[in-house]
Amino acid sequence: MNLAKRVSALTPSATLAITAKAKELKAAGHDVIGLGAGEPDFNTPEHIIEAAVRSMNEGHTKYTPSGGLAALKESISEKFKLDQGIEYSQSEIIVCTGAKHALYTLFQVLLDEEDEVIIPTPYWVSYPEQVKLAGGKPVFVEGLEENSFKISPEQLEKAVTEKTKAVIINSPSNPTGMMYTEAELKALGEVCLRRNILIVSDEIYEKLIYGGRKHVSIAQLSPELKNQTIIINGVSKSHSMTGWRIGYAAGNETVIKAMTNLASHSTSNPTSVAQYGAIAAYNGPSEPVEEMRKAFEDRLNKVYELLVDIPGLTCLKPEGAFYLFPNAKKAAANCGFRSVDEFAEALLEEEKVAIVPGSGFGAPDNIRLSYATSLSLLEEAVKRIRRFVVSRSS
Repeated sequence: MNLAKRVSALTPSATLAITAKAKELKAAGHDVIGLGAGEPDFNTPEHIIEAAVRSMNEGHTKYTPSGGLAALKESISEKFKLDQGIEYSQSEIIVCTGAKHALYTLFQVLLDEEDEVIIPTPYWVSYPEQVKLAGGKPVFVEGLEENSFKISPEQLEKAVTEKTKAVIINSPSNPTGMMYTEAELKALGEVCLRRNILIVSDEIYEKLIYGGRKHVSIAQLSPELKNQTIIINGVSKSHSMTGWRIGYAAGNETVIKAMTNLASHSTSNPTSVAQYGAIAAYNGPSEPVEEMRKAFEDRLNKVYELLVDIPGLTCLKPEGAFYLFPNAKKAAANCGFRSVDEFAEALLEEEKVAIVPGSGFGAPDNIRLSYATSLSLLEEAVKRIRRFVVSRSS
């Protein structure tokens, strides 16, 4: 049977592919350490689980409004007031089946054929695929390693054409862990305002920030930028709720209404009991979130020093999220490989360490390692990577 062209053109997810291969080897009895995961290794905090169970026992197991429960929208609105000092009404918020679904729905209502979306590289693997699924065209702008993988206003300006509809800003970034400063965001925002480009601000890692830094949303910098921005966020990373599938978008009321209309014909509504869990996440204690953040920061500080000591690997120290994104081009060449992809494949086969090649993120010289696993496993993984590189290079 012939499949639709829009599906045939999709590139498989690099992260899911490496995770599947690692699981296959593990099932065969191999001692595999998987560093490909994009989810916290902590369980969802207990008060959230209890709230969801309570909602089921109280009979909240039916359809909800397509755009999400009013109580959850109110909790999200309060979160924006407390964290960013910006206000969104309920008509400016849609709750979706995960932040990924929020992005997908946004691009579906935003893009016509050949509309362009500027995507800085390295990028999260689903950005270009979702743009293509909506009939749009991804336009890649390279975030240079010497600029901490971030794009400049000059690069953005140069990439804009008559067909440019939006630009994606992901801060903290998956896969690099780098963050835009307030000044950098303001400079990019000025270009977007002048050229009338919608800003899609993916802030899913906002609670996982290190070194005393503070998250800044481009939407909080001015009323004009708030009106020009759609914020994408959710509880998956901040509250270790990846499987609950609750994300949201906030921004222009006309866009949010269109997204809600589309959702009513695609998902009907986000899962009811998961929404009650998300309400508890935002209304409940913040200590579990901070404990998880501190654990990630501790792992980062310890593993980073071990990683950069490996011959041929160089790495900027991440400022947020839970990924390391070292440049492995020299290490791969020293080991006799033609590409970093070959390096990653051989590492999995020989040392049973699963990492994600940077080619899946538009950065073929790099590899992504998730430190969302125990410190002992991380230390063992780095030990194996060192052994692999040293033995291959000698």
